[in-house]
Amino acid sequence: MEIIRRKEFQAEKAWDSREIAKMNGITTRIHWTDQPYKWHVNDGEEVFVVLDGIVEMNYRMNGKIETTTLNVGDVFHASVGTEHFAEPKGEARILVVEKEGSV
Repeated sequence: MEIIRRKEFQAEKAWDSREIAKMNGITTRIHWTDQPYKWHVNDGEEVFVVLDGIVEMNYRMNGKIETTTLNVGDVFHASVGTEHFAEPKGEARILVVEKEGSV
């Protein structure tokens, strides 16, 4: 049993994480960041939940770059093959659920 308070979680560098659980090949992690991530495509699905802060999520749809603002409680689901990158506006804490070993 474990309780993680989102406001108390801090990492040493952007996008560092703490693994919460590993279940049947799926990992759940809490990430802390204050820097954008890189454009990438996961090798499986990804669920991205903003726990604290504001994140601009950029993604390509039909070759066109789209952007949406994610606030606390908002969820972004990247299906297989969705090219995307996250850009926090200040500090953010994010819960990520994805295939074990995914980028």
